[in-house]
Amino acid sequence: MDLALAPETLARWQFGITTVYHFLFVPLTISLAAFTAGMETAWVRTGKEKYFHATKFWGKLFLINIAMGVVTGIVQEFQFGMNWSDYSRFVGDVFGAPLAMEALIAFFFESTFIGLWIFGWDKLPKKLHCACIWIVAVGTVLSSYFILAANSWMQHPVGYTIDEATGKAQLTDIWAVLTQNTTLVVVFHTLTAAFLTGAAFVVGIASFHLWRAKRAQDRGEELTDRRRKQIGAMRSSLRTGLVLAVIAGAGTALSGDSLGKVMFEQQPMKMAAAEALWETESPAPFAIFAVGDVDEGHNSTELEIPGVLSFLAHNNFTDPVPGINDIAERQAELYGGEPEDYIPDIFMAFWGFRLMIGFGMTSFLAGLVGLWTTRRKRWLAPEYRTGEEEVPRLMLTRTRELNPFLTRWSWRIGILTMGFPLIANSFGWIFTEMGRQPWAVYGLMKTGDAVSPGVSTTEVIVSMSVFTLLYGVLAVIEVRLLAKYAKAGPDVSERPPATDPKLRLPSGPPSGTPGGDPAGADADKPLTFAY
Repeated sequence: MDLALAPETLARWQFGITTVYHFLFVPLTISLAAFTAGMETAWVRTGKEKYFHATKFWGKLFLINIAMGVVTGIVQEFQFGMNWSDYSRFVGDVFGAPLAMEALIAFFFESTFIGLWIFGWDKLPKKLHCACIWIVAVGTVLSSYFILAANSWMQHPVGYTIDEATGKAQLTDIWAVLTQNTTLVVVFHTLTAAFLTGAAFVVGIASFHLWRAKRAQDRGEELTDRRRKQIGAMRSSLRTGLVLAVIAGAGTALSGDSLGKVMFEQQPMKMAAAEALWETESPAPFAIFAVGDVDEGHNSTELEIPGVLSFLAHNNFTDPVPGINDIAERQAELYGGEPEDYIPDIFMAFWGFRLMIGFGMTSFLAGLVGLWTTRRKRWLAPEYRTGEEEVPRLMLTRTRELNPFLTRWSWRIGILTMGFPLIANSFGWIFTEMGRQPWAVYGLMKTGDAVSPGVSTTEVIVSMSVFTLLYGVLAVIEVRLLAKYAKAGPDVSERPPATDPKLRLPSGPPSGTPGGDPAGADADKPLTFAY
């Protein structure tokens, strides 16, 4: 059978498509939950309507995103049983434990308290309502932690033993699985990347609204009270998003360095493939760019920084870094087979690694530029720089006297780089999973031994085609929903609750009786958060 049509290859393609697609929603869910919680906290503490409007706006986009994330995530569970049944039988006792904890603990937090947050605006006290969205945010982080712990076990198995009678892996130490260094650095890196993704999303949408407001002002349109309130909400969101982008971007770089060092120890082939380092070198250079066939190990042109790869691996600029050929020979001796069996797709590893870094750090740099160009003195026209009052029309009055870079390029940079972290996340996971090949569980089970033996090529093709088509339809729905509500901007006509609601106990006089609620107070009202 042609390897390109083998069930193993097609199953990998299907899992890759569904996983990358699902992870488009995960980082936005994690970051938007926390961002919405931060906006509501600012509203509860200050009482300013701009924070209330920002909370409702970003909360609506968060709910659209999390709904799609849940729908697409369910498919992952089914694939373990359908396409990877041998894998599930071998590692189910270990791999299933953190997944069960995610469902029983983290998803419970998310699903329960998100309902209270959606329908509790007029029912719960403000502080209690705010606590609900914070619990949802904590739940998203816990959910990612448990899932990443399961994936980290595939990268570096710990806390298990092989049952001699069944040949299956059995869990012996769940604490080791949850707290090994692979899990910790992967969680740190993934979460910082998620917050960078959310920050770029917020900056992009806020930049669009502020850019649109500026263009309207340039055309001589009058600044309405509605537009002025939207500007206030978007300006606060933009500044917060820029700060978050810088912090998360720095955290992503630092955590990526730590993760790289761990991978150099645990999976040296993956890191050698990321550099297309075919032969052991001391000191080893870091290739910024290459022209030529990296699969064959003879790049015609390389732009290298001497010694940097040695530093990334060992914290010094002189130690040797093993090459692909040497690592492959050692693994063939240890696990059997031919050396070429242990060499992953070098082209995808090399370029995926660089695209991950390039797109991610571009958003970090855009955040730095945005913070510089939107500092207070550049937001305000000269006659409003007295500092005596807050001017609601700040950057829209006499825009010709503002910094030219701010008015011409800042908004465009924010909008254009909005999706860059999503691209970086996708290439990061492609590199992570393809660089581990041929292992499904590193050192324990190869991918060819993990597929379902009873699944035919035709069955995988049919299911993959259906999933891909379905996900294409869902993508259109998702983009149209997000675009519709993002383009509309905050609904500034909605007013926050006039009084802080008090919790009503079910006991007591009925409605309309002396001492009870006024007649009709408990009558059904329209949902406070519906589409």
